[in-house]
Amino acid sequence: MADLPRPDSALTALDEEMLWEMTDSQRCKIVHSVCPSRLTPYLRQARVLGQLDEEEVLHSPRFTNTAMRVGHLLDLLRTRGKNGAIAFLESLKFHNPDVYTLVTGLQPDVDFSTFSGLMEMSKLTECLAGAIGSLQEELSQEKGQKEALAQQCRRLQERLGRAEAHAEGLRQLEAEHGRMKREVSAHFHEVLKLKDEMLGLSLHYSNALQEKELAATRCRGLQEELYLMKQELQRERLSASCEREFRERSLQMAGGQEPGAEELSRLKEENERLRSLTFSLAEKDILEQSLDEALESKQELVDRIHSLRERAVAAERQRKQFWEEKEQTLLQFQKTKVDCEIYKEKMSALQSQVADLQRERDQAYSARDVAQAAIAQNLAEKDALRRRVFELTDQVCDLREQLRGLQVAPPQGPKQEVGGKEPCRRGKARLVRTLAICPRDDGDCSGLSSSESQLWSDLSATSSRELVDSFRSSSPVPPSQQSLYKRATEDFGEDTWSFSGFPEMLEVDGGASPGAKAGDADLDFEIVEHADLPTSESSPKPISRRLRLSASGVPVRRRPARKVPSQVTVVAFQGDALLEQMSVSGGNHTGIFIHRVTLGSAADQMALCPGTQIVMVDYQATEPSFKATLEGTTLEQAIGLLRRVDGFCCLSVKCNTEGYKKLVQDLEAKVATSGDSFYIRVNLAVEGRAEGELQVHCNDILHVTDTLFQGQARWHAHRVSPYSMGDAEHGTVPSYSGAQQLLITLLQDLALQSTATRKASGGPQKLVRVVSVDRTEASAQCSSFDVAPSDPSGLGEPQPACFWAETCVTLAPYTLVQPHRPGQPRPVLLVPRLVGRLLSEKLSLLQGFQKCPAEYLSHEEYDASSQRGDIIQEKEASGGRRCVTRQAIELLMEKNTHALLDMRLDGVRALHGMQLFPIIVHVVVNEKAAKKLKKALQRLGTSEEQLLVASRQEEAELDRLPCLHSSLAPDGWSDLDTLIGCVRFAIADEQRKVVWTEQRPR
Repeated sequence: MADLPRPDSALTALDEEMLWEMTDSQRCKIVHSVCPSRLTPYLRQARVLGQLDEEEVLHSPRFTNTAMRVGHLLDLLRTRGKNGAIAFLESLKFHNPDVYTLVTGLQPDVDFSTFSGLMEMSKLTECLAGAIGSLQEELSQEKGQKEALAQQCRRLQERLGRAEAHAEGLRQLEAEHGRMKREVSAHFHEVLKLKDEMLGLSLHYSNALQEKELAATRCRGLQEELYLMKQELQRERLSASCEREFRERSLQMAGGQEPGAEELSRLKEENERLRSLTFSLAEKDILEQSLDEALESKQELVDRIHSLRERAVAAERQRKQFWEEKEQTLLQFQKTKVDCEIYKEKMSALQSQVADLQRERDQAYSARDVAQAAIAQNLAEKDALRRRVFELTDQVCDLREQLRGLQVAPPQGPKQEVGGKEPCRRGKARLVRTLAICPRDDGDCSGLSSSESQLWSDLSATSSRELVDSFRSSSPVPPSQQSLYKRATEDFGEDTWSFSGFPEMLEVDGGASPGAKAGDADLDFEIVEHADLPTSESSPKPISRRLRLSASGVPVRRRPARKVPSQVTVVAFQGDALLEQMSVSGGNHTGIFIHRVTLGSAADQMALCPGTQIVMVDYQATEPSFKATLEGTTLEQAIGLLRRVDGFCCLSVKCNTEGYKKLVQDLEAKVATSGDSFYIRVNLAVEGRAEGELQVHCNDILHVTDTLFQGQARWHAHRVSPYSMGDAEHGTVPSYSGAQQLLITLLQDLALQSTATRKASGGPQKLVRVVSVDRTEASAQCSSFDVAPSDPSGLGEPQPACFWAETCVTLAPYTLVQPHRPGQPRPVLLVPRLVGRLLSEKLSLLQGFQKCPAEYLSHEEYDASSQRGDIIQEKEASGGRRCVTRQAIELLMEKNTHALLDMRLDGVRALHGMQLFPIIVHVVVNEKAAKKLKKALQRLGTSEEQLLVASRQEEAELDRLPCLHSSLAPDGWSDLDTLIGCVRFAIADEQRKVVWTEQRPR
């Protein structure tokens, strides 16, 4: 063996114990700083560590971390004696120089002469090469990690930019929402003012009616007093006349006037006759009997008079009652008459406004027709002028060619060359744009006459003025390079076939410049004659796919729709069987896009291409009811609407290439099957009998992702987890119309069943929820699927708000919902209210629950809170009102406390409008459950029958709630204490769930 270099004298001079004592003094630092996989190769080459020892150190399951592996390595080297210590220190010199300096106090160096003789130089070199390779590999791995981190950083930055843009859009929406809320508040205040004015007028009117009634009553009283005064005056007159006669007689007797002798004798005779008159006993009895009969008849007459007086009083009372009823009827008649007059005035005003609108519409239609006729005439004249200019251009070009040929040809044979060229000329060649007009060649312009030079100068001046204008200028000069570039980049960037005729155009004129040939590839029009078409197969065919031939040989005009990003363009064309001309894809989430266009169709002629988004369709311009917006509509509804188009139509389109590309990528990657995405609440139970169908229950929440799954009238949906918005099991469900038929059939079956089998309390699971929808009040965006499918047989008479629905009120098998995730404890509403009052007394004693207090508000505070819409519940009180306000509930929510509410179920919508989503717990009550609460009900002064009646009434209102609720079966609890435990568990469970609310009122 060759002589090895000697080790460092400082280390070799030390003995074994001293070396290991130095190592053990820094053992903690060594085990935390040294990587054993780096040291073992050198130690194996130094023959102080074997292969089995290396495997045990690096891969033994006994050692769970690096510190334990390094400690075991030191223990193994300690058994090797002084050579193990020196080899370990030399390995530290390579891989951990700082630890080497810390242990030995020496500076590490790479001088091979200072190494110990434990390893040969060749093996030492091999060890160093291996160490360098491992370091290089680690360096490459770190570089790869750095690149991956940089890419991730860029992706995060892009996501951050998109998030900021989305946040900016949300801020704009929030500002718009605030503005709309302020407008609604202003309108609400105006409505309140109008209501106050109406109330004041009605009070004034009622006071006037009361005064009128009092005046009429006073008038009747005065008339009665006048009648009595007249009777008294008549009696006074009679008494005065009697007194006057008596005074006259007394005056006559006092004046000494004696009666006549005849009258005196007559009176004496009568007196004597009466004195001498005697009656027998029988006559006396008869007279007494007659007297008794007269007295009896007199009593009967008196009784009859009393009865007649009572009947007269009753008749008078009835007369007064009938008079009051007559007055009220007359008052109602007058009021109805006034209302009728007001309605007549309103109707006449509306009719006049409608007539004015019709006149304005007719004027607009006539003005549009006149403008269209003028535009058509101008276009025809422009085309004729351009055609004439091109003909003159051809003639000038021919003359220039002839002139150039005469200048180049020898002077002795010009006639032969000219004569030789004429047989070679065919008919009139197909006219295309080249650099025929003023190519700006000084050499070519030398042979022109003065008139031709003047013509070229005029055309050049016009071209220079319109150089920066749009490519659809009025000048016959070919468009400039800037205009062509603008055409290629802005308008037809997404038309992959728009420049397919490029090579064919380049073959037309071999002498033109490349820039001119490239610029002439896209023309606005062309002139084609059947006789001018080339017959040879080898001849060039400069016919672009974007240009069409005309049978009459007149100029064929080609005006594609101008597509400007984020700008809506209206395209009018003959849309016979529109879905045969194009196919669409997308949905309410992405928008409706044109997916495929049939070549040669009218849609293709209007330059409609895949990727164009359809915003609105107007089937008949004269019928406003046939106009529908496709933004926010589902794919099923959009196809049903476009299938009805069979004639002249107007499509409002816009360019949305990014959205279409993302949709196509998702469809190709099978991430989605369409562009539909919305959440619904199922209002009936559907059994999934066939394979692939999803079995759903009433009140389930589904995420619909395709309304035309695999081309069939079925929806593809996912069941949504109640605790998150994640999609669970998926399958197909009936479409809206199919589910509506199932709902009607299910209702008919339930109507035939007996009442005992249809009990909701404690019975089987709920099968149906009856929900009616008025589509005239529903938003088109929120109720995109609340329509029936189209009838392909005909158009019918659609309603203004329902495009293809026969009626506007119908049963809804599905209801659109939206999610909410409240972060604070939600208020609690217990049903029935009687059970809720019992439970609130117990729950308010527990932590986390508190009754919502009612505040005393004065009239001014009540008016201010009512205008803000903060009042949830109110009760009358002396001098004011006791109200439950929004601020009281929010204060309890901020304290992390559930607010216990005692209110009717019809106030839930008001709470949702305030962004408060209560937890509704329904305690199902039957006769058995009512007996369990008998003692508690007696404390409230309520019987079991009253509880059952209230429970049935409030249970019927649960179906009309715009949100889900939790139900507790009567068999799940035995007394009030266990019921409280069940209610607490239900509240905690509902707090963790996602709140789903309907987007619009029914």
